[in-house]
Amino acid sequence: MQNLTRANEELFRREPDETYATFEDLFDACARSRENSRDRWAHPTSIGFTPMNGRLGIGLGDDGTFRLNDWSFSQVCSLAGVSKDTLNKLSSETACQALTETMPTGSKPLQALTTDRSGHDIVRAVHGASYTRLYDVELLSMVREFATDFQPPQRADVGAAEDDAPRGTGLYRGEQDMFVFLIDPAGWTDIDGQAFAPGFFLWNSEVGRRSVGIQTFWFQAVCRNHIVWDAVEVVEFSRKHTAKVHDAFDEIRRIIERLVARRDERRDGFAKVVSAAMRATLGDSAEDALKQLSHRGIRAALAKRAVEMARESGALTLWSVVDALTRLAGESKFIGDRTEVDTKASALLTLAAA
Repeated sequence: MQNLTRANEELFRREPDETYATFEDLFDACARSRENSRDRWAHPTSIGFTPMNGRLGIGLGDDGTFRLNDWSFSQVCSLAGVSKDTLNKLSSETACQALTETMPTGSKPLQALTTDRSGHDIVRAVHGASYTRLYDVELLSMVREFATDFQPPQRADVGAAEDDAPRGTGLYRGEQDMFVFLIDPAGWTDIDGQAFAPGFFLWNSEVGRRSVGIQTFWFQAVCRNHIVWDAVEVVEFSRKHTAKVHDAFDEIRRIIERLVARRDERRDGFAKVVSAAMRATLGDSAEDALKQLSHRGIRAALAKRAVEMARESGALTLWSVVDALTRLAGESKFIGDRTEVDTKASALLTLAAA
C-alpha cells in the first residue's frame, strides 16, 4: 500500500483565487478561458518588445502588441537565453532592447497563447513550433462524460477563511496549471477483505508549466489534509505537450474508463456478497457470534457491543454484525484504530462468499 501526497502538496501551494468550490465552477472557468484564448503565430523577425506601463510588451507582427505575464516573460527569457533576474534589474527600455537583440532567429515561427482580460490582451505563453496545446476544458469534458459519479473529497482543513473564497476543495486552476482530485464516495468495495474506494488525480497545463497526466488508485481513507492513505492498484500516466499529446488524451480516457469498469465489476460482486451476508448468520446464538468474532481478532468488549447493536436492529445476521462494527469504528478518535476495525469487519464478509 502507498500513501499519496500529491493532493496534499497542491493544497498548500494554491492561493484562494486558484481554488474552485465545485467541479462545475471549475469547468465553466476553463470553458470561458478557452473561448477567450487564441493561438497566434509569428515569424521571429516580426517579434519585437516595447515598454508598457513599466512592464514589457511583446509585438507579434500584424496582430499587435500584448502584455507579458510572469510566466510568459520567463519563457521569453528562456528562449532568448537571458537571465530573468538580470532583466528585472534593468529599466523596461533596456530590457526590451536586450530581448530584441538576443531572441533566436530562424525560419520556424513562434506560437503565443493570448487571452483577453478586462480589455487588455495578455500573452499567457510563448512556445516554439513543436509545442502542442491541450486545453483544460477538453480534459474536464471527458471527465464529465466518463466519470459521472466522481466528485471532490471532503473539504480539507486549512484554517478558517476570512472571506467567502473556497479553501481546500481539491479543484485548482491558476495561470500556469490545473489540478483535480476526485473520488467516488459510493464506490466502496472489498479488495482482499478490506474496504477500498476509487479515485484519481488529473493535471494539465495549457502554458507548458507541467505535463498532462493522471494517477488512478483505490484508497482506504483521505485525511483532512488530503493525504490519500493506503492506496493500492496505483496507475500513473503522463505525457509532455508534444505533437502526440492528443494521443495522451485518448490514453487518459481509457484509464478512466478502466477504473470505472473495474469499480462497476467490483461493486456488482460486492452487492452479491452483501446479499448473501444478509441471509447468513454467525451461529445459532449470540454466544456463537461472540466466539466467531473473538476467533477473528475482534476485541471482546467491541464484539459484545456489536452483537448487541445487531440484535437490536432485528435478525442477528452476518451483515448486521458487520454494519454494527463499521458504525462503532466510526466512533474511534484515531484513524489507525478505525482502519483496523474496518479491515476486520470487511474480512467477515468473506464468510458469506464461502
